[in-house]
Amino acid sequence: MLDKFYDALLAAKHAVCFTGAGVSTLSGIKDFRSPDGVYSKPWQGYNVEDILSLSFFRRDPSIFYAWARDFCYCLDRFEPNIVHKTLAELQKRGILKSLITQNIDLLHTRAGSPDVIEVHGSPAKHHCLKCHKVTLYDEIAPIVMRGEVPKCSCGGVIKPDIIFYEEQLIPDDLNRAFDEAQKSDLFIVLGSSLTVQPAASLPLAALQRGAKICIVNAQPTMLDNFCSWKFNDLKEVFESISHKLEQKTDDSSI
Repeated sequence: MLDKFYDALLAAKHAVCFTGAGVSTLSGIKDFRSPDGVYSKPWQGYNVEDILSLSFFRRDPSIFYAWARDFCYCLDRFEPNIVHKTLAELQKRGILKSLITQNIDLLHTRAGSPDVIEVHGSPAKHHCLKCHKVTLYDEIAPIVMRGEVPKCSCGGVIKPDIIFYEEQLIPDDLNRAFDEAQKSDLFIVLGSSLTVQPAASLPLAALQRGAKICIVNAQPTMLDNFCSWKFNDLKEVFESISHKLEQKTDDSSI
């Protein structure tokens, strides 16, 4: 079955991949909704989903930054894994036309993916809630790790460009993601439970346009009965794909 999926990937005219938090668990980053995920227990008496809401952040940004020290601001502790690296290679070879992610850990970019549509934003940039000045992650991370709330020179609180609850997704990014899904003839879902909308509707949009769907996720999803391929183990699948790509390179050099 995996061989047939790999053949379909090579044959696809417009393959698109959509990744969720399950991809980064192989790098040691917790996902959100598994039994041991980020949302599974309160943090210092607060529900993490509340901490990640815009109204909560505006009331007391210190709580978000205290929580985020061990989640968003120590990303140098984590390395891209076999999935990130193989997806980057597939993009570079032109086999994968587009990569869409819900993740905010920057690991796709660090793995070398030349273009990533980050539908839930990114901590790569931050902005001041008062004057909107942009500050980069590398400037903010040391401040947060010292236990401080980053402030702008104008006195305003600085917020990461992550999409919080109560915020709208960036229209340009979301529209681009749906456009790619609707152009796809193969849509690959990796490590996502497909529960967070509107991003979870991307594979459905692809399916409605006639694309074949592949899902690699440890837990069931709402589209399992509609996909052409379903696998449970991301590491196993991508070690196999990586090996096949290496063989393909070796064969072409003979």
